[in-house]
Amino acid sequence: MKLSDMLTGTEVLRVEGSLDIDIKGIHYDSRQVTPGSLFFCIEGYRADGHDFAVMAAEKGAGALVLRRDVQLPDGITKVFVENTRKAMGLISSSFYGNPSDNLILFGVTGTNGKTTTTYMIKSILEQAGKKTGLIGTITNMIGSRMIPTERTTPESPDLQRILAEMLKEDVEAAVMEVSSHSLELNRVTGCIYEVGIFTNLSRDHLDFHGTVDNYRASKAKLFEQSRLAVINVDDESGRLILDQLDRHSFTYGIYHPADIFARDIEIAADGVSFNLHILGGKIGINLRIPGIFSVYNALAAAASCYAAGISLGDIQAGLENIDGVPGRFELLDTGSDYRVILDYAHTPDGLENILRTARDLTKGRLVTLFGCGGDRDKAKRPLMGEVAGRYSDFCIITSDNPRSEEPMNIIRDILPGMKRSGCPYEVIADRRSAIEYALKHARKDDVIILAGKGHETYQEIKGKTIQFDEKKIVAEILGREKV
Repeated sequence: MKLSDMLTGTEVLRVEGSLDIDIKGIHYDSRQVTPGSLFFCIEGYRADGHDFAVMAAEKGAGALVLRRDVQLPDGITKVFVENTRKAMGLISSSFYGNPSDNLILFGVTGTNGKTTTTYMIKSILEQAGKKTGLIGTITNMIGSRMIPTERTTPESPDLQRILAEMLKEDVEAAVMEVSSHSLELNRVTGCIYEVGIFTNLSRDHLDFHGTVDNYRASKAKLFEQSRLAVINVDDESGRLILDQLDRHSFTYGIYHPADIFARDIEIAADGVSFNLHILGGKIGINLRIPGIFSVYNALAAAASCYAAGISLGDIQAGLENIDGVPGRFELLDTGSDYRVILDYAHTPDGLENILRTARDLTKGRLVTLFGCGGDRDKAKRPLMGEVAGRYSDFCIITSDNPRSEEPMNIIRDILPGMKRSGCPYEVIADRRSAIEYALKHARKDDVIILAGKGHETYQEIKGKTIQFDEKKIVAEILGREKV
């Protein structure tokens, strides 16, 4: 593709060299540069792409996108822009033929519920006969084919390539999780969403955003790229975002007036049933995922699909086809007289949601095993401890992904909140040992929550990624081949 054509819609400050050159590939990692490709000099938190410009040139890059000048061999085109990340999004979309223009694209943002909501939307769309792609935390999917994922929302060249692959495989619609990082860092720049969805907002990622107001503002950027908005009006941040929108919006909720709402909610151990009201219509829903948070996720999925023209019958069947989502309130078959539930909850609000649901289903003790991630917002650690203690009969404080931090330092940050709750607890820094302790001391009718890891099959410790699959670990401890 001609470089000149790729720059359509990108605000270019100046150019040194020819734009009449063919670009064969696009890269932001100098190690992956191939002859005739375009290299983006991205200024990251740990490295600056400008420092690798010479390496990219030596590997055959025909052109570079830069914010500041660097000395390069003659014959290499330099394209200067104000924001290299934003330019990368727009140029990547152009290079792959602007794939979002030809997809019914759904984007889901919010602190909690993104993953489950995307799975529900995918199920509804497939029920309606549309081959659907998915991009998110657990995996990327083209129809039923899974593609490994490294982050919730891929970098823009990777994202646009995946969307283009979907089109080649006759995908009609795609649904993706859109993280606040991706919105702030322009990873989704170049995408046009048919429907943007806001689930909720609670304390998370303040190590990156600084304040809750900044965090909310990042989430709200999704709607600048969305034709339609779907907003949870039971959430205060949802109402604030709604007040600022100048486009058509669908609202959902349980306690505040909304276009789509739930009534007659009945929560049981194996799921939840309710009547879903949509602009005068009503359908009964029987979900096989328990908890009030499941109702909210279903409302978000239903509202967004209804906004995109999907029938109520397909919405009902699509929601009821969902068995569950890996690592989201996932009940493990332990063959024992107590329950073990795996969940990804790693924020105070997320943990509270699953513990409130588990509390209602627990006949014995509610035992919560959890930790907090290293190199992340430290202020939420005592809040996690307090929430866990408030709803649990016993807690086991352990490691999550300590990253570069010492596990015991993280645990010490959790303890003040735990002590405020008055809940008895045990500290076991090694997570496998902590799980073994929980299972060894389990009693009849207990519910054990393994919180924080969910679908993840690894731990990040001192710069290394170590295999850590809690399903397999529970099976090994219990002497079972499969859980």
